[in-house]
Amino acid sequence: MKKILYLFCALLSVTFYACSDKNEENVYQTTKLTVELVYPEGVIPTEGVIVKVRNTVNNTSFDALTNGEGKASFVVPSGVYEASATDSKWDAGNLIVYNGLNSQVVVSGQAAQVQLQLTGSRTGSVVIKEIYAGGCPKDDSSGAFINDQSLVLYNNSSVNVDLNDFALGIVSPYNSQASNTYYTPDGKLSYASEGWIPAVSGVWYFNTPVTLEPGKQIVIAITGAIDNTQTYSQSVNYANADYYCCYDIEDYNNERYYPTPAEVIPTSHYLSAYKFGQGNAWIFSTTSPAVFIFRPEGQKLEDFINNAETTDSKSNKKIPVEWIVDGVEVFAKGNSSNKKRITEDIDAGYVEMTPKMGYTLYRNVDKEASESLEENKGKLVYNYAGGADSTTDPSGIDAEASLKNGARIIYKDTNNSSNDFHQRAKSSLRN
Repeated sequence: MKKILYLFCALLSVTFYACSDKNEENVYQTTKLTVELVYPEGVIPTEGVIVKVRNTVNNTSFDALTNGEGKASFVVPSGVYEASATDSKWDAGNLIVYNGLNSQVVVSGQAAQVQLQLTGSRTGSVVIKEIYAGGCPKDDSSGAFINDQSLVLYNNSSVNVDLNDFALGIVSPYNSQASNTYYTPDGKLSYASEGWIPAVSGVWYFNTPVTLEPGKQIVIAITGAIDNTQTYSQSVNYANADYYCCYDIEDYNNERYYPTPAEVIPTSHYLSAYKFGQGNAWIFSTTSPAVFIFRPEGQKLEDFINNAETTDSKSNKKIPVEWIVDGVEVFAKGNSSNKKRITEDIDAGYVEMTPKMGYTLYRNVDKEASESLEENKGKLVYNYAGGADSTTDPSGIDAEASLKNGARIIYKDTNNSSNDFHQRAKSSLRN
């Protein structure tokens, strides 16, 4: 019996050693990866830029800094990675942000070197501060209420901005996980090299004079511009005289989406629409809207919309990239079919959204810029804990609490939603 026990222990020891050795080989086998940032012609690479690579399967990430040649070196396990980087430079008084994203970096056991093409774009004065699109749970737990969507615009600059000719659009297709026929066989967006993005259905615009002061915001109720909390307690109350709303029953008259706005909202705060697609509602995706704001240049918006040459083969409008003030790419949380619709010169990344939980997408605070303002001394509130699904603002600053405390917040604006946004536990309008 004792001899049998010894043999069993020896066999167990060998078995354990073999399994342990195999696990170590699988887990710890690593490969050198070099990522080279490729700037537009004439732009000198920057030393010390943070390059991030993220494993697309297990979501582990690694950071490294570029050298003087714009190269960053990593030692990572085999797998498929997403590489990204953001740099910024001043040019003739304008801040140019350079972004790059490559979601198909394959590391398979041999040293690899990949290039990350960077695209430059100017930062804007007005930014999309918040997107509330996914709806909230119904009080009786019977499902979700989704017709209470909104957008918050914010003047991130130090000067007044005239919004009179600003317009709002969404990119086709409505959902990031939907089939996207704009992709070519080689995996590229067909319009990326042509300098436009496809706006679907219609666009909304301000039809009365509007001036947005520095550090101030405008709330736009996309659907349900009423006090929705009367029916669903976790929803949003838009019955506010300062708010704006999308309401133009001549073009979009679906009462489910557009009940008569709350009486306190002035009719002068109703945005008007130019409709060029089908349907009686402007569908703002509840899982993954690709939303943008733009300002026409050199012509009136109406003339652009009525020009047949600005319509593509899918009946969408070709909005010039140089008109785009800000845009945010939203992906459906955890969906493997997500595809980008907004080009990298507008938004080089994306932010994921979980619908039906009352969550909102909220822009991160630019910590250094906000702390540098003399007027903010003693007014910034820290220890922010408002994130949802393990996301948060890396600055640690509670933006809404700081605003209420009299601070002037400057939000992060790198034209890369992966850096600029997080998912917040609830709409800031509910605070």
